[in-house]
Amino acid sequence: MTVPADDRIPPALAEGKLLTVDGLALRVRVSGRRKRFALTVEPDAGLTLHAPQGRPVADAEDFVRAHRSWVVTKVAVRERTRPLNPAKRLADGEVFRYLGRTYRLAIVEDESEFGRVRLIAGRLVISREQAEDPDRGRAALVDWYCRAGRNWAAGRLQPWAARMAVAEPELDVCDLGSRWGRYRPGQSERGPGRMSLGWPLFQLPMHLVDYVVAHELAHVRVPGHKADFWRLLGQALPEYEERRTELDELGRRMWMGEIA
Repeated sequence: MTVPADDRIPPALAEGKLLTVDGLALRVRVSGRRKRFALTVEPDAGLTLHAPQGRPVADAEDFVRAHRSWVVTKVAVRERTRPLNPAKRLADGEVFRYLGRTYRLAIVEDESEFGRVRLIAGRLVISREQAEDPDRGRAALVDWYCRAGRNWAAGRLQPWAARMAVAEPELDVCDLGSRWGRYRPGQSERGPGRMSLGWPLFQLPMHLVDYVVAHELAHVRVPGHKADFWRLLGQALPEYEERRTELDELGRRMWMGEIA
């Protein structure tokens, strides 16, 4: 029996399918608990359409068209701020940054200084054995950034703490993922707390490292990022907004540890 065209059920959205609407490609996510459509712009600038179960494709297309201006604006923002972090090769001459300056990698045969990477005569020196093992080579370079970064930042902590009239916290440099810094208060009110700085931070110019140090020190007195936090930071660093913008732009281009 042939069903009349007018009585046919319109096709429903399917989980995981790709929906294209006026040049916008959206990955579909369907949920039986969802009541309304929603759009998400992912970190890689991809688009996800969240849909209630059983809703027809035509309804989804109308929803996307109605919100096209919002989508285009958000995608443009994501594209401008998307990380562009390069991968590095463990090869002679590869360029690494430290405090805004560039240094080339030098591979040597011996493995002295307990296998540690060293900065010698403007070259980052690593052993051939480490360079031929990506995991070991990465760990050695990260260890160098942690050691060098902590030594440098330790001398900046006291002047900034004094300027902001806060207690000087304990300091460490470690892997914080995508974060530049973190402050954790001490166990008691009198405890100094601990400031952690991410090792990739020390690829950036000194004034941007100073910005992150000042930012985290402001958290010694003010948790969160409300108006009183920015007021305190602005008293110590009036140009903090310019530095924050520069950090956002340069930071997304820094090496975050990926080995090619």
